[in-house]
Amino acid sequence: MWVLLAVVVVVVGFALKLNSMLVVTAAGIVAGLIAGLSPVAIVEAFGSGFAGSRSVTVFVVVLPVIGLIERHGLQEQARTLIAKLRGLTTGRLLASYLLIRQVTAALGMTSIGGPAQAVRPIVAPMAEAAAEREHGPLTEQMREKTRSYAASADTVGVFFGEDIFVAVGSILLITGFVDATYGLTLDTLQVALWAIPTAICAFLIHGYRMLRFDRQLARMAAAGGAIDGKAALR
Repeated sequence: MWVLLAVVVVVVGFALKLNSMLVVTAAGIVAGLIAGLSPVAIVEAFGSGFAGSRSVTVFVVVLPVIGLIERHGLQEQARTLIAKLRGLTTGRLLASYLLIRQVTAALGMTSIGGPAQAVRPIVAPMAEAAAEREHGPLTEQMREKTRSYAASADTVGVFFGEDIFVAVGSILLITGFVDATYGLTLDTLQVALWAIPTAICAFLIHGYRMLRFDRQLARMAAAGGAIDGKAALR
């Protein structure tokens, strides 16, 4: 029962809008002390958890590398490449990226791309360059909307694509929860197969929205970017 004090620490910390890393660390220390662990054992538990989380370690290594190559002209090269591809509009570019993310996620390669690794340094600048080529200098509203569509292509692609891969965490969570709660035996392969129609529908719907985005940008450019979000969706 006293271990629940760690949950209280988390709730109070987030309510006070403190640094999330410090809040979680404090909650872990509180839980460890209440459980009877020594300070050395708590530090060892933190170290083992960090070393076992390869994704965190890789992220720490990859992020500075992305910052360095971005500083040395990655975004400019992405814009130059788009300038050479005359037939590639913003909508077509983002729809293509949506398809790539969905296919790679379905094959288990969810780490390819992502908001920090691909969207901000590569995809969003390319989408902005395609929009500038078609409509001239972008207004702040057009630029922010283009970036939001680039982020949505990444998120939707991964969210609906990864469920097709049988070994992904969400599939294992679904089968484990249903088996333990209802006494059933779900086949992970069957769950993954039933995710395919949903993924196809998600691609068709969001891909269509991406292609329509070209017309929204044209209307916003004609109105000087004064169209609000609801008007742009019509």
